[in-house]
Amino acid sequence: MKLTKRLKRGIVYHFVRLLFGLFNIIPRSAAVFIGGMSGLAYWWMVPRDRHRFSRNISLVYGDELPAIEKRNLGRQFYINSGKNFADVVRFRKHYAREIKPLVEVEGLEHWDRAYKEGKGVLGITGHLGNFELMAVHLAALGYDIAVIGRELYEPRLNQLLVDNRRDLGITNLSTTDSPRPFLSWLKQGKAIGVLIDTDSWRVRNMFIPAFGRLSRTPVGQSMIGLKAGSAFVPAACLRYSANKYRIIIKPPVVIDPSLSSEEAIYDVTLKCTKALEEIIRSAPDQWIWIHNRWRTRPENNS
Repeated sequence: MKLTKRLKRGIVYHFVRLLFGLFNIIPRSAAVFIGGMSGLAYWWMVPRDRHRFSRNISLVYGDELPAIEKRNLGRQFYINSGKNFADVVRFRKHYAREIKPLVEVEGLEHWDRAYKEGKGVLGITGHLGNFELMAVHLAALGYDIAVIGRELYEPRLNQLLVDNRRDLGITNLSTTDSPRPFLSWLKQGKAIGVLIDTDSWRVRNMFIPAFGRLSRTPVGQSMIGLKAGSAFVPAACLRYSANKYRIIIKPPVVIDPSLSSEEAIYDVTLKCTKALEEIIRSAPDQWIWIHNRWRTRPENNS
């Protein structure tokens, strides 16, 4: 690794450690405010991401939203992201006392019923709202939760994230692991949270319609869940007024037993994608529009 790259990663790591320390000694109101303003500053400082946000949201909404509203959604996304980050770094010390009372859950009965069936649950979500908080909150309610996470480019940052999850009762599974630990976890009747809304070449995928456009979507979770006989439960954790949160849990997707293996994988992934799209449309300022979701196109398809 080049010295400059090592130096940059070192600076980022120590800056994040500084934020962890700062955000845990000041009041939550101050941490959330600083986080939100930092997000807003990033929005103004990085025109490349502003352009990408505008391009992607325009692909979905076209002229349905005026330009000024799209810009407002972009600013608010970064403010929300900064606030979410502030809360995430406070989890280890302040979750139970400060944050847990601010979380309400809509549809917990869907999750509870699926979990009690004892065949495992795949909590299907995306880079939407505070997805880290959703796992933490469900674990605090007594459910055995693991999350699938892609390793960060900086090992020390990755370990910081893993330690943060572990101390809150969450097991971390890596995208580089073999399917065996995932299957074992589900067959014990436990739950795994997985994000399915990114264009990634690292895992098996299919082109699934998302917002009316074919989108390269990971299907490994569908393959493993179907093999284990687990439930697929779409869910998301959204920020709303007064810096509170609402976890929205949808009913498990219906699995069609008449389909072939490949057809079932496609069908389950499609149903999960549609459920997430419905939630995203209800809170478009909380989804990661800056991700190049439609970077990869099917052959013979523009």
